[in-house]
Amino acid sequence: MTIKSKSPQVSQKPRNSVHPLQRLLKYGSRYRQYIWQATSFSIINTILDLAPPWLIGTAVDILVKQQDSIIGNLGIKNIFSQFLLLSFLTVIIWIFESLSEYAYDRLWRNLAQNIQHDLRLDTYNHVQELDSAYFEESSTGGLMSILNDDINQLEDFLNFGANDIIQISTSIIILTGGAFWILPPSITLAVMLPMPFIVWGSFTYQKRLEGRYADVREKVSFLNSRLANNLSGINTIKSFTAEEYESARLAAESEAYRKSNTKAIKLSAAFIPLIRMLILVGFTALLFWGGMATYAGTISIGNYSVLLVLVQRLLWPLVNLGEIFDKYQRSMASANRVMNLLDTPINIIRGDISLHITRVRGEIDFKQVTFAYQNREPVIKKLSLHIPQGKTIAIVGSTGSGKSTLVKLLLRFYDISSGTITIDGIDIQKLNLRDLRRSIGLVSQDVFLFHGTVAENIAYGTFDANDEQIIKAAKIAEAHDFIVRLPQSYETIVGERGQKLSGGQRQRIAIARAVLKNPPILVLDEATSAVDNETEAAIQRSLERITMNRTTIAIAHRLSTIRNADCIYVMEYGELIESGTHEELLNKNGIYANLWRVQSGVK
Repeated sequence: MTIKSKSPQVSQKPRNSVHPLQRLLKYGSRYRQYIWQATSFSIINTILDLAPPWLIGTAVDILVKQQDSIIGNLGIKNIFSQFLLLSFLTVIIWIFESLSEYAYDRLWRNLAQNIQHDLRLDTYNHVQELDSAYFEESSTGGLMSILNDDINQLEDFLNFGANDIIQISTSIIILTGGAFWILPPSITLAVMLPMPFIVWGSFTYQKRLEGRYADVREKVSFLNSRLANNLSGINTIKSFTAEEYESARLAAESEAYRKSNTKAIKLSAAFIPLIRMLILVGFTALLFWGGMATYAGTISIGNYSVLLVLVQRLLWPLVNLGEIFDKYQRSMASANRVMNLLDTPINIIRGDISLHITRVRGEIDFKQVTFAYQNREPVIKKLSLHIPQGKTIAIVGSTGSGKSTLVKLLLRFYDISSGTITIDGIDIQKLNLRDLRRSIGLVSQDVFLFHGTVAENIAYGTFDANDEQIIKAAKIAEAHDFIVRLPQSYETIVGERGQKLSGGQRQRIAIARAVLKNPPILVLDEATSAVDNETEAAIQRSLERITMNRTTIAIAHRLSTIRNADCIYVMEYGELIESGTHEELLNKNGIYANLWRVQSGVK
């Protein structure tokens, strides 16, 4: 049987029919003042940038008409004085043009940085609020692609693209308006004839590129997902000598991304040559018919000079229109992905009842609880379970019986399908979510340590803890002895996911973290399943101390670790089928007794 590889993906949500630019502008409404300021300076700079051709035309007018020039008609007849005034105006215009360019460049680039910063934080904070089901359908690499690559695409467009569009639009309006006043209508129409085709062609290209760049962003998301997965599982790849296999899979993802980009490039690269040909029509019309009109005396030599230079000044920005639209379409594809992620609904609704950690007694009740993962059969079926405050209960059962799911429901990583879960008689769905999770300390089999020092990982979640408190927690967790033997003791860097430490060391740091948090409810989810006997014994000693006088839920495969629990529950297929103390369950000679005999070697 051949198993086909599928690309890890970010879960696809229904597409929003609103254009991504509208969604981005709505998001950026808080920056409206800065946008108007940046836009104003871009327009002012464009107007001033079009002044030099007029200055050249005026200089030509002075030389040709002398006392009858434009400045001469203002009453300044002396040629020296006319050129002196013209030079003074040139200096003033140049200075203000430079100042306006500094202003718009600084405003647009700072605006890009601010929007990028806020959008990344808002998107990340939104992702943190999503339930665990979303992450099961999504890939880490795909989310990273949105939070990093796509938001950076928006920054690139805002840095330069927005200003370019405003300046080109302003140039077209000024030039077309000016031409109507200076040129005869027939020549004006000939010069302006390509403009509608340029605008129409630009929007047509933009529409055709939209789908292609959306596909490019999707393909790069798949590529990032593959890279993230492979780097996370590099030891598995090495141990199974799967380097060539993974290299081939990565090559396939990279090739798909290359082909997607090639399709987009094929279309976008044709834009500039086509625009050149259209502009050629207008420029040639002005060159010929404008020249003939100047020869006939219909327009002045100065105005003809100004128009030739101005149209030439319009040529290159319009040629750059292709690159601008290319950036625009790339950024809109990215904006769509970012906004779709922001629009993903938050299913875990925070309650509004506050419960301070010092007031939590720790009495827990599961009442007729049913739960099913998305598109699957229920894994918990009308389960009822009472956990008295301050007591230690254990839950055992075969793999897939629903033990760990109970923990996820208690912490509201998922919400139950039906029934209720209460803490001290309060429905957890009505509790403030932060208060709920602060009241529960979780030590799981899959310990996650962050890249940082040992001390930082122990203090994670209790960020105001001092060194004395950290060391005390480590001693209770029986982690202090091995920590002080590390190269830099508590300041030793543990590496990504704690890879520089052994499984038992990571487990004890996780216990120390829970000790420092000092929660009224402690959950131990297979906390000793992946350690050796010596480490298990050390962990058991520490657990005996930290479970005193607090409600404890211990989920275990190793029955030896929970034999002293106040009550042991046996789960199968999402239901409780046995309960009692260790001795009571052995006397029942049921599933628990069979499991005990298998693990202890007793026949």
